[in-house]
Amino acid sequence: MFRLVVLQHLGREGPGLFAKVALQRGMNVIICRLDLGDAVPDLLEEDVLLILGGPMGLRDMNNDNYPWLLKEISLLQVALQKKIPVIGVCLGAQLLAYAAGGKVERLTLGKNKKEGLEVGWGSIYFINANNPFNFSGDLRPKVLHWHGDRIILPEGAQLIASSDICAEQFFCIPPCSYGIQFHVEIEEHIFSQWISEDKEFIQKAFGDKASTILKQQQKKFGAQTLNHRINFIDKLYEVLEL
Repeated sequence: MFRLVVLQHLGREGPGLFAKVALQRGMNVIICRLDLGDAVPDLLEEDVLLILGGPMGLRDMNNDNYPWLLKEISLLQVALQKKIPVIGVCLGAQLLAYAAGGKVERLTLGKNKKEGLEVGWGSIYFINANNPFNFSGDLRPKVLHWHGDRIILPEGAQLIASSDICAEQFFCIPPCSYGIQFHVEIEEHIFSQWISEDKEFIQKAFGDKASTILKQQQKKFGAQTLNHRINFIDKLYEVLEL
């Protein structure tokens, strides 16, 4: 039986819909918390490694608070070498790109290239319409963004989707690793935790009314996009031949 091996970095950023769809497909879901002292998992050939997000980043690799970041990069390099499928989400996508030879920079906005954030529900668009990930035909689907970095893709990576603010939204590192900068996994209770526990971050994007703005967006797009997001994850597992 296939296993979804999940590296989770803090309580509020769980696997969400990735786990639900995996269980529906008959996969075992194994959650590892290296930040809480769990051992680095031993990966099997039939595993899928899912690396989730978090507020830390590549700049924290030498930070004593996050000694597990280097361990995750080493694990990713092993997975890439052995062609074990990887799905990286947000921070996970950044670590995946770095392990393959890419890098991460601060996201800059506008003509002045001022550092900024991409937060809230917004559209992405697919670089090539002839791909299996087009959200059931919607080529500008709404997804949840929650980041302030951009990924500089490694040589050989294939860009699949972008947003107007950040080009590197969804990419493949052949043959079987995918990086997703946005969040398709989000569920209502997870979103509520993000709003309450990440106030400083969202206020940088929207000011004092950040919670209200994001709750309004979630009410409009959360349930509306649910089936599309489930189908996206299911298609990803299908492409990985699980």
